[in-house]
Amino acid sequence: MAELAAPAIRDWDFPRGTASVLLMHRFAEEHGVSLPGVPVEELRAPDRQLDARQELAVVRALLSTVGSGDDVALSLGCRYRVTTFGIFGFACISSPTMRDAMVFALRYLDLSFTFCIPHVELDSAGLRLVLDDSRVPDDVARFLALRDLSAICTVMRDLLPEISLARTEFRFPSSSFVDAYRTAFGVDPVFGAAEHRVTLDPALVNLPLPQANEQTVALCAAQCDALVARRRTRSGVPQLVRERLVRLGGADAGMDEIARQLTLSTRTLRRRLTEAGTGYRQLLDEVRQTLAEEMLDTGALSVDDVALRLGYAEASSFIYAFKRWTGTTPAAYARRKHR
Repeated sequence: MAELAAPAIRDWDFPRGTASVLLMHRFAEEHGVSLPGVPVEELRAPDRQLDARQELAVVRALLSTVGSGDDVALSLGCRYRVTTFGIFGFACISSPTMRDAMVFALRYLDLSFTFCIPHVELDSAGLRLVLDDSRVPDDVARFLALRDLSAICTVMRDLLPEISLARTEFRFPSSSFVDAYRTAFGVDPVFGAAEHRVTLDPALVNLPLPQANEQTVALCAAQCDALVARRRTRSGVPQLVRERLVRLGGADAGMDEIARQLTLSTRTLRRRLTEAGTGYRQLLDEVRQTLAEEMLDTGALSVDDVALRLGYAEASSFIYAFKRWTGTTPAAYARRKHR
């Protein structure tokens, strides 16, 4: 089968809006429990952004309070409607056809809340949506595969109400919640498959969507481009490293320690930073330069004081580093700022 379009991202570690976490809080409240973490009031800020690990922590809290059964995961997934996704969802529902909506969704996948990465394959025999959960942590992989797949199918029905699935297959050996699968997907599940996948009639991809509007989808695409650009600028693992280095006042805790704080192996942290086009030393220099300039700007601290606060054993090492960053010495920088 040929892939309809490549997903924009290959890993779940991307920044997200708060709609999914708010939805899980409401879901928990309906079950008579409350979830720990960021206060709900703070999550309602329209521009609030979360790291994927923050959402993952909410998922784990949900599993420990509401339950980790397949029925809970499938019921939660069915709460994700096209409107949950904001401008991203509005663009999908305004697309000319289901094919256009799928291509758009894959192009802007990092505006979704998925942890499992969808791949859409199409040929004359069928349309298959395959869910890749290979990078999802083992303790939540089953739950999130079911949540994400039921959410995708719910949104597809929002886009095209007459859509139906021909087959659903799962790697799981079995489940005691078969009725919940039938409710979520409309067909009996097949267990013990090679991968998580749903199959649809390929003719469905060319059906026009009832709310199609090409002018609207073009406008939404421009807004999605801007939103993605903002999120990718200072987000993900590099931003988490920056935040921890700032908390340390620019002191060099070492990559091993930062990796431990992020619950990553040092090797994984190094790979994630490389994929983002940066590195630990580069981020440490960036944070130290920013903090150094802020401290020198106050005029209240000497060069020796700044060097000490940034964790340098000797002021000469700090002076050398500052000149490398800015092309001038800390003393010259301070004099220029306070003329």
